[in-house]
Amino acid sequence: MEQAYLEILKAIGENPERAGLLDTPKRAAKAMEFLTQGYSMDIDEVVNGALFPSENDEIIIVKDIELYSMCEHHMLPFIGKCHVAYLPKGKVIGLSKIARIVDVFARRLQIQENLTSQIANCIVEQTGAAGAAVIIEAEHMCMKMRGVEKQNSVMTTSCMLGAFRNSATTRNEFLSLIR
Repeated sequence: MEQAYLEILKAIGENPERAGLLDTPKRAAKAMEFLTQGYSMDIDEVVNGALFPSENDEIIIVKDIELYSMCEHHMLPFIGKCHVAYLPKGKVIGLSKIARIVDVFARRLQIQENLTSQIANCIVEQTGAAGAAVIIEAEHMCMKMRGVEKQNSVMTTSCMLGAFRNSATTRNEFLSLIR
């Protein structure tokens, strides 16, 4: 990857030998490895058995989870927040695990639409929940820094599974609680 960044510097007309760029290929490769670490993460290891018996059957929400991802079309960042809810059915998941699940999928080349459904499906698969809901609001640098250059644009995506899809009351409760 370091060599690829060196070639990119040359291709844009830079001098990779100048002082400010001497270690840039190494730093850029290291940054890219960090930004795409989701590929090397295993969901079962991330959750690490943090599922606990519970009689609770009311909505559990973790909102405003910050996320940083990279658009698979332009390899530019999109940054935003994620709201995750689920309806437990016999067990709950450790609070921090929800944010970690968001990171596993966000730290891959991604489109926001798929990221939203991957998180929701994972929550249902891991917890056996009666339903899950995920809403992501994000700003895309591919829309702000290039192309149409619209500085105030925010993309919102949602995925509603199980009870959140089938019950307007459950869905509306979730939506009112995240606002």
